[in-house]
Amino acid sequence: MLRGFELFPKRFGIYPYIWMIYLAMPLYYLADARGHEQYIGIMTFIVFVLTYRQLYMTAGRILFSYWLILQMLCVFILTMIIDPNMFFLGFFTANFIGWYTGKRIFRVFLLVFAIIQTIPIIMAIALNQLSSQQLLFFTPFYLIMLISPYGIRTMLDRQQLEAKLDEAQQHIKELIKREERMRIARDLHDTMGHTLSLITLKSELVAKLIGKNPERAIQEAREIERTSRAALREVRQLVSDMRAISLVEALADAKEMLRSANIELELTAAQEVSNDIPDLTQNMASLCLLEAVTNIVKHSKATRSRILLMREVDGIHITIQDNGTGIPSNQHQGNGLKGMSERLHLIDGSLQIDSDTQGTQLTLFLPIVANELQGGIPS
Repeated sequence: MLRGFELFPKRFGIYPYIWMIYLAMPLYYLADARGHEQYIGIMTFIVFVLTYRQLYMTAGRILFSYWLILQMLCVFILTMIIDPNMFFLGFFTANFIGWYTGKRIFRVFLLVFAIIQTIPIIMAIALNQLSSQQLLFFTPFYLIMLISPYGIRTMLDRQQLEAKLDEAQQHIKELIKREERMRIARDLHDTMGHTLSLITLKSELVAKLIGKNPERAIQEAREIERTSRAALREVRQLVSDMRAISLVEALADAKEMLRSANIELELTAAQEVSNDIPDLTQNMASLCLLEAVTNIVKHSKATRSRILLMREVDGIHITIQDNGTGIPSNQHQGNGLKGMSERLHLIDGSLQIDSDTQGTQLTLFLPIVANELQGGIPS
């Protein structure tokens, strides 16, 4: 049982231990107390320390509120019975109030906390336990104590939002992997299915022709060799397409493809356009760009093309344009364009297609979400 004991949950790191330094302050005032006041003060302080630990242990659960109420009561008793300076223990409670994510319960606890912290000050003034100079000293700390839960709550909300964003990006990556597996499976089936079937048929034919027509059998065997070599090249191409590629590499490949097809290219892209863009976004943009250029080379019959790549605050805008024959209306959902649309949809991007007999223009948008996972304290 002792092996499983934790003073504080490990996920909070050294944060709870740092705050324990301030627990030394009440001991000074407890040492000065006498009689039953000292006894009550020591017992109350022990309960306060217990609530401090339990609030970390019950974070995010119903018991958290009960331990918080008990801690506020301990601060009230210590301030009223021992010394007005015990008021500063309220900073512990203010920290925990900031953990509430619900607005209503946050405001209720903050109001109760403000009342409990105000009563001892009023009583100390009425009993002449606080001079005007001491009151002036207390006032800014009192205000900071009431404002600090808002700051803590805002900070934790941001941390939780960043954690959710990171989780969403991880989920997107998994979806992309799954989509890429499906795409590879489709490509392998389309590329290799008919090729292997052809090799099988020709192999059976060779077996039949060896005895009857050896020369024909040799010709068929050579045809099998050529077919298998072509299939090997296609497999290598598929494997190379699986590699993550940057925008700089994609633009270089696109230029080479268009140059080889004697298609003039007008490229507009800032040198720093790919700076600080996440690898996932770069890879998706690169795959879509190369798919669009491949379509131009294979199907457009174009002589000129234009690629415009712009980095905006909200993401990347890519325009690919050609002066070809356009996309027939019945081919707007071809495999290449469908694959691009699916990839962009996974990261909340968009694809716009404008095509007529004067050419085709594809407008791609890929959003960029920058986040930093800092973790968060459960509420």
